[in-house]
Amino acid sequence: MTLFEAQNVTKRFATQTALDGVSISVPEQSIYGLLGPNGAGKTTLIRIINQITAPDTGSLFLSGRPLKPADVHNIGYLPEERGLYKKMKVGEQALYLAQLKGLSHAEAMRRLKYWFKKLEITGWWDKKVEELSKGMQQKVQFVTTVLHEPKLLIFDEPFTGFDPINVKQIKEEILFLRERGATIIFSTHNMSSVEELCDNITLINKANTILEGSVEKIRNDWAANEYDIVFAGEVTPSGNGHFSVMSSAFDDGKSAVRIRAAESGDTNEIIRAMTTAGRVVSFNPSLPSMNEIFIRVVEKKNKEAAKN
Repeated sequence: MTLFEAQNVTKRFATQTALDGVSISVPEQSIYGLLGPNGAGKTTLIRIINQITAPDTGSLFLSGRPLKPADVHNIGYLPEERGLYKKMKVGEQALYLAQLKGLSHAEAMRRLKYWFKKLEITGWWDKKVEELSKGMQQKVQFVTTVLHEPKLLIFDEPFTGFDPINVKQIKEEILFLRERGATIIFSTHNMSSVEELCDNITLINKANTILEGSVEKIRNDWAANEYDIVFAGEVTPSGNGHFSVMSSAFDDGKSAVRIRAAESGDTNEIIRAMTTAGRVVSFNPSLPSMNEIFIRVVEKKNKEAAKN
């Protein structure tokens, strides 16, 4: 079931087209990656979803009905640019923002105590925001974003300012929120995070959608006819007319070999050559990373645009 949908959204600013007929469909209880280079149109779409600005044309739907101004209470938004009041105390500000989202004082306090304890930030309650590091401020804003348990969460570069330990912690919390029923739109430049977290993605470039679908399917579709083979012992197979050896490494009693099949290569012949070379432990397609796919797709589209 689809929780959020944008249909043919277009937005122009003077002579600049920020979005040109972009559509996304976000399944319920999923993590949806919204990707693209700087200036691609991601932030404009996020601002439209949050009703900070309106599209010139197109339609937005939440739970199957048109998005309404009152749906601000059904959305939690963590922007890339942080918006905490630096002179206010952390606890006072978190309580104020929670009540803006419709929580009573008592319920807001109960939930804040839960999240502050969970993220180990209880000691920050009486500190002013300006006393906190960028990463500490980010944790506080993460809490204020999720506190009212909205249907749709939007995280724009949520790991900015975090060290690896805190990145891991927030990733775990994002997955925990999905398990509890949240639907998440996740915008980031960190492609490894996309592979770890996202179920589906849309890649926007120069205001247009250029790639969309499930992360698993996209990686399989963009596989470059390469395979990773692990052998027991030190083995380096010789290439033949069916394949070439791209790399080989021996470690901890095993050999890791990557090969590329020729266009006319016979998979059965490749497997036969591998089993002749040594004892095969595993034989798997080598899937490109989302970072590799991101670069290849954007560069291809940019070259096509330059020709026209």
